[in-house]
Amino acid sequence: MKQMIAMAVASVFAALVPAHAAAASNDTLKTQLVALETQSWVAWKNHDGRFFEQFLSDDHVEIGFGGVMGKKDVVAGVASPACTVKSYAVDHFALAVLDRNTAVLTYHAAQDTRCGGVAVPSPVWASSLYVKRQGRWLNAVYQQTPTAK
Repeated sequence: MKQMIAMAVASVFAALVPAHAAAASNDTLKTQLVALETQSWVAWKNHDGRFFEQFLSDDHVEIGFGGVMGKKDVVAGVASPACTVKSYAVDHFALAVLDRNTAVLTYHAAQDTRCGGVAVPSPVWASSLYVKRQGRWLNAVYQQTPTAK
């Protein structure tokens, strides 16, 4: 009987440890991806196209208010003086891990930005799809949806 109880306790413990390890791993990944996403907002404000060269996957797709763009257009747009970011705030981050190499970070963003003299819609809900390639997390898809005011 004692052996059966010990085996039952061991099997429950074994079932809990992977779940706990996965949660801790997801927390670490969330911290890492939130840091990358936050750095991208700093780079956006500072017109740092070089950051986006490294941050975006080569097959990156961005769905924004002006339509669909690829990496080349996003990098050029960030680096240009066409947009002026006066301020921004990002919060309410949530992470969905799809598999060990794919994750989606969603969050709320507000910004005081003008592009070509026109105000950029704000606030928005944003989603960033990240893929892990050659040991690095890269942003493969970015999309924004205006929130109800």
